[in-house]
Amino acid sequence: MDYRPVSASTDLSLPSSSLVIRDTNFQWGCRTYLMGVLNVTPDSFSDGGRFNTLETALAQAHRLASAGADVLDIGGQSTRPQSEEISVTEELNRVVPVIEALRTGNADFVSLHIPISIDTTRAAVAQAAIDAGADWVNDISGAVFDAEMLPTVAKLGVPIVLMHMRGTPKTMQQLTQYQDLMGEIRQFLQERIEAAVAAGIDRTQILIDPGIGFAKTYAQNLAILRHLPTLRSLGYPLLVGPSRKSFIGQILQQPEPEKRVWGTAAACCAAIVGGADVLRLHDVQELRDVCQVADAIWRPNSLDLE
Repeated sequence: MDYRPVSASTDLSLPSSSLVIRDTNFQWGCRTYLMGVLNVTPDSFSDGGRFNTLETALAQAHRLASAGADVLDIGGQSTRPQSEEISVTEELNRVVPVIEALRTGNADFVSLHIPISIDTTRAAVAQAAIDAGADWVNDISGAVFDAEMLPTVAKLGVPIVLMHMRGTPKTMQQLTQYQDLMGEIRQFLQERIEAAVAAGIDRTQILIDPGIGFAKTYAQNLAILRHLPTLRSLGYPLLVGPSRKSFIGQILQQPEPEKRVWGTAAACCAAIVGGADVLRLHDVQELRDVCQVADAIWRPNSLDLE
């Protein structure tokens, strides 16, 4: 007998069931995939300045891969609230050497074959990162900030993550008024999906992200986690990024992001129940076990993949 609660998230399969990148076969709906966060910036909200040299970035990338990350998400532009925009040149200087070194190796680190995501809103950075060895693009603006992003991704033939947000990181927390939170997020993502397809991106190459923490209040972030099946019903792989976010800090009364790991674990379980396919995480070592057990409960077929 199946004792799983009957809910909108019971069927976690997708029409387009897989995406092969390098040696990784992302079989959507079968298990949760972990995206390890690598911020090569001096000012990220959680770990700014810890990995903004080539050696520290490479060391962290290897730690994340060894801990079980399925993909690395490398970003050179902080997107925390109130963050300042940097130049394209500065962003390129931060991310491209790291990606190149991860692919070729150096005197201290062997090369990694793990899929790499470039976290950027700029087509020029996406192009350079893919040329350096990255495999997909993660655009927090839903490819709104740069009109060349969708044509560039289409030309490159790589996947893209389209995220919901309003405004810019500097203004987004002033833009949190919604008449219908989930309906408006869903509509935005549907429009960006259609724009991506119109630009020539194959539907099997598109992932979506509700943008937890981006133009969202504490209560709205919780509501998104409760209602993820609303977005899952669009029929695209769903990426969710709750890691160390401020709403977890508010619940735990914990101002230090690095001490929010177990609060993040609870949010990850909620996301898995709601049908998340990829979780974007800082603490891969700790949360891999959490997600594996949640998968065994909510995605029984995940055990067949081991």
